Formats: sequence, C-alpha cells, structure tokens
Amino acid sequence: MAVEERQVGRAAAPVGTHPQPAGHPAHHRPLDAAGTRVRIAIVDDHRLLVEGLAARLGAARTRIEVAAALTSWDALLTHPRFPVDVVVVEVNLEDGVPFDQKLRSLDGSGVPVVALARSGDPATVHAALAAGAAAFVAKTESADELVAAVHDAVAGRVHRSPTVEAALQEYANRADPNLGKQELTALQLYAAGRSVHEVAVHMATTDETAKSYIKRGRRKYRAAGVDLGTKLLLRRHAIREGWIPPE
Repeated sequence: MAVEERQVGRAAAPVGTHPQPAGHPAHHRPLDAAGTRVRIAIVDDHRLLVEGLAARLGAARTRIEVAAALTSWDALLTHPRFPVDVVVVEVNLEDGVPFDQKLRSLDGSGVPVVALARSGDPATVHAALAAGAAAFVAKTESADELVAAVHDAVAGRVHRSPTVEAALQEYANRADPNLGKQELTALQLYAAGRSVHEVAVHMATTDETAKSYIKRGRRKYRAAGVDLGTKLLLRRHAIREGWIPPE
C-alpha cells in the first residue's frame, strides 16, 4: 500500500514563544492544561478514516493538533514531526508487524500510545493494554471518547471507558481450558487457516500428532464450556482471543 502522509492543523505558537523542533523535551511534558494543544499522530490502514479523524480531532475545542495523519507505521517513525505527544494507532495494521513490537520500537521516546481497533472484544482489549498501550478505544465508540483518551494518555492518567472496563472484566472471567503449549500452538495455526498437514510441518511433527493436538485442545475447551467444534466457531474464538486479526 502506498504511504499517504498529511500534516494537518498545525497550531500557531502562542504570542511570545517559539515553536520547538520535534524531539524537544517540551513535547514530553503533560500538555493537558487549558489552551495548550496536544500534538498527535494518527496511523491507520484506511486513508478515509485517518483523514476523518484528523479533521474531527483537529477541531479547536479538542485542544489537539494532528501533526501527522499516516497509513504506515514506518512512515511515523521517519516523519519529520515525530516524536509527538501521543500516537493513535490501529491495533491490527496490515503490515505484518505485531502490535507489541510496534510499541517496543517506541521505547526511549516516552510517547504514549492510544490503541484503536474495529472490535472491542475482551481479548483484543486485553492484548493491546498488556502490550503497553496507555488506552484503548474501539471504533464503535465516539470521537469524544478518543479525545478524552488522548488527553488522559499525555497526562499519565488511566483511561478506561465503560466499554473497555466491561471487556476487561469479561476477559478476567473467561473460561480457562488449561491447554498445553503444543495444543495451543496447533489450535492457533489451524484457526489461522493452515491445514492439518501444514500445522504438522510447522510444528515439525506428523499429521496424526498435529490432529491429536487439535482434538485435545477442542476437547479441553468443550469441558470449559466453549464449543470450538467447527472451523467457524474456532475462527471466531481465535479472533476474540487475539490469535488472528479481525476480518
């Protein structure tokens, strides 16, 4: 996908001050005071969504300046206005780079991340926050929720919407099938669309052994009250658990 970049809504410096270059320490202080704009970058695969968020979040009343609106994580890291105060990024960017790896690439920059996702299912919410995101906002929530998350993130405050709190509670109460490592690996590969033979090759074992891992994993889930008896049910569960990205 071609990288799309825009610089949106650059705010004028207050009278008597001078704009600071990217990376200046001033960009890493809490900027939640009235009248001060928080500089953010937005990263999502879909250009229309990025541009829509940039327009919505860049409104004067939000006290947010959208410094970069991008469709590529790599473009963020090389952007002339990076680092910013907060990065808003889609959890499941279609670039093959795991979300937790993206966050590790920000180590040392001090830039908090607000995670966006199409789904606010318990596994996705938990995985994003466990990876180190400062906040999580599902795309089914309002733009005002995202604005609040950005301001809380830059101020170092915990931000948990009712939707996120409910998802985390559901995740904490989920059934534990107590899978072995091989059973979990086989189920994850099979849920991702691999054939039994491909699962066996990946795990360096026989087809029969791979099939037994899958069967045992399904049996343990059934005992825990979760039916994964069909590929459709397994795939839906894999999406909920964050094993594979949402369709």
